[in-house]
Amino acid sequence: MNITTGLIAPLEGIQHAPKTLTRKTAPGQAFLSGWRRHDDGVSHTVIANWPAHHPFYTSHKGHYHPLLLTETIRQSLALLSHVAHDIPLDFRLGWESYDSSVVPAAMRTRSAPAAVRLTVTHTEVERHRLGSVRLATQITATRDGEPLGIARVRYTAHPPAIYDRLRGAYADAQTSTARALPLGPALDDATRGRQTSLDDAVLSPLGESHRWQLRVNTANRSFFDHAHDHIPGLVFLEAAAQAAQALSGAAQTVPTEFDARFVRYVELDSPCWVEATPLRRSRSGAVRTKVTGRQTGKEVFSVHVTALEHA
Repeated sequence: MNITTGLIAPLEGIQHAPKTLTRKTAPGQAFLSGWRRHDDGVSHTVIANWPAHHPFYTSHKGHYHPLLLTETIRQSLALLSHVAHDIPLDFRLGWESYDSSVVPAAMRTRSAPAAVRLTVTHTEVERHRLGSVRLATQITATRDGEPLGIARVRYTAHPPAIYDRLRGAYADAQTSTARALPLGPALDDATRGRQTSLDDAVLSPLGESHRWQLRVNTANRSFFDHAHDHIPGLVFLEAAAQAAQALSGAAQTVPTEFDARFVRYVELDSPCWVEATPLRRSRSGAVRTKVTGRQTGKEVFSVHVTALEHA
């Protein structure tokens, strides 16, 4: 994806972004402060405040983790689904695909919080007869008026009756979370390339250089702010980042691009196997890796991740 500078909407008319509409409850995990509608009727500006320090998102070699942009986008789409597209709060949102690219220099952390502005343009809003909605959106992010990143997302919103039918015995979030597999061993700091809490490790070693078991810690508030009936997509992106790091052999890699497809719901009570395949390594130190997840013999997600190597 190519990043270009977009027009920055004026700040007039900014409305408050309630935390409840971002679907976040834990302190320190909601990043939105406001939003406004554009005159074209399809675009919106969302204002986010990124913390100067965060136990998960600011521990990536002096850079914000690119998943902070992903989470900011997720919160923005949750907010806009309600305030812009009249989707009720009890509808269940789910991502089908996510493509993103960030400017590494713009992701550097500083001593003060970062003010981030997203321009979110919905290119498709398809409403179905029984209430489900399928949406597609393009996002441009800036920091202090400079390009920060871009993304494309395709996602759905299902009313409770349809979602419960889709999920069957797994529909109840509290019950599904309670059935999560016990935590396996975690990749060590050197393999993950990050000196963070083992709570952030999302892969368990299997004694193979390219294959792991997904490790899902439901107590990690960056991933599980509240109970879920399935594993959130953010976990798969982090698994792809950690798998690419482990496979690279570099001291540390910093992800810059994700190209992800979420094929099936991934259950908490069944093992998910993660496999990484190296695709290419450039002279500039960029490494591209394909990471796939399989559960009960079926592919459940695939992620192409590009990361820059650091010594």
